[in-house]
Amino acid sequence: MSMLRAAARVELLSLLVLLGNLATVHVPWVATLLGPLHGCAYLVVIGATLAVTGRGRARLLAVVPGIGGLLVLRVLHGRAEPAVRAGDA
Repeated sequence: MSMLRAAARVELLSLLVLLGNLATVHVPWVATLLGPLHGCAYLVVIGATLAVTGRGRARLLAVVPGIGGLLVLRVLHGRAEPAVRAGDA
């Protein structure tokens, strides 16, 4: 789970830096360094999600670029889905 948490943070941070670079100064070496890092973190998030859970919703959320890992962590910690709804009991 800690690998998923770290990869999710790296994925989001690298995407923010890439977009900030693109919107402002557009320094080519920033994209050259952070592009592969972002892609690798994205793949690690997907792989770690597949390894950690079998829940379909979490697996679908993992493929959302940038914030997918954070969404998966939220679902896995139970904040996104209530355990029992009033009508289900």
